Amino acid sequence: MTNTRTRTPQNLDRNLALDLVRVTEAAAMAAGRWVGRGDKEGGDGAAVNAMRKLINSIPMRGIVVIGEGEKDNAPMLFNGEEVGDGTGPEVDVAVDPIDGTTLMSKGMPNALAVLAVAERGAMFDPSAVFYMEKLAVGPAYADVVDINAGVAENVRRIAKVKGTDVSEVTVCVLDRSRHDGLVDQVRRTGAGIRFISDGDIAGAIAAARGESDVDVLMGIGGTPEGITAACALKCMGGALQAKLWPRDDQEREKAVAAGHDLDRVLGTDDLVTGDNCFFVATGVTSGDLLRGVRYKAGGAYTQSIVMRSKSGTIRVIDSYHRLEKLALYSAVNFDGRPLAEQE
Repeated sequence: MTNTRTRTPQNLDRNLALDLVRVTEAAAMAAGRWVGRGDKEGGDGAAVNAMRKLINSIPMRGIVVIGEGEKDNAPMLFNGEEVGDGTGPEVDVAVDPIDGTTLMSKGMPNALAVLAVAERGAMFDPSAVFYMEKLAVGPAYADVVDINAGVAENVRRIAKVKGTDVSEVTVCVLDRSRHDGLVDQVRRTGAGIRFISDGDIAGAIAAARGESDVDVLMGIGGTPEGITAACALKCMGGALQAKLWPRDDQEREKAVAAGHDLDRVLGTDDLVTGDNCFFVATGVTSGDLLRGVRYKAGGAYTQSIVMRSKSGTIRVIDSYHRLEKLALYSAVNFDGRPLAEQE
């Protein structure tokens, strides 16, 4: 008997996970020799060069819609750049060659090389509003939090679901002066605070992980990082709520002119539509999420996390790379010194 059932093809049906992780591995290894050197742009540039070279070997037709570096004029893969080898699915791409450039330059924990991919048109366009107010949680609290409910009420709701007193709730907050009021509100509830100096993509993921000692991320951070983190939380079953936060009247006017409602709460599904996105990250420096690049005689070790929302699969990948092959990935000489030092 002839089977008349037909399968409807999807725009992003191929599992790109293992292709994409090669890109973040390359970026992390390129940046690894810059750890602790005090040069944010040097390490970031090395990661960008490596990521650009590797991403153009991936079977996809990608457009960078969330480019790294726009806020601070750092080296970047720019918005609108076409990436991939020109075959395969049409996709949106979000890149952050190093989430936590300061962490990398100072040799501090939790610097990551990050890449997210979704179906074409799936990623939110912030129209040059570079910051947003964020609230990120894991699956257990996704249905009870509300960014408009206020700090105290959200802490109370999380504690109720957790089955503990509010003193057992831990809030992750970027250590910035703009958060002085937020910190005061959290402390008045009796909850604890976990400060991070940079890297709020890692902070959002930490809030979504069941084994983490962080329950929720709160505060104002980068819009590009928020959209990228939303890809990860969609894969993990968590939730990210956000409101655009223009820095001044000029940015506010541009946002309104672009049609944004600044009172609108953007959920995970608003920031990344559909249910077929990927998130991959490789550790540059060791932290709560991943181990950083480790060099041994003749080679280097990396650790990466790979997620796909369609399947809900999360993989942690430990890899070994031969040093003589790494020079193909970037302009950095992997004997341990940037090329500029040898000229």
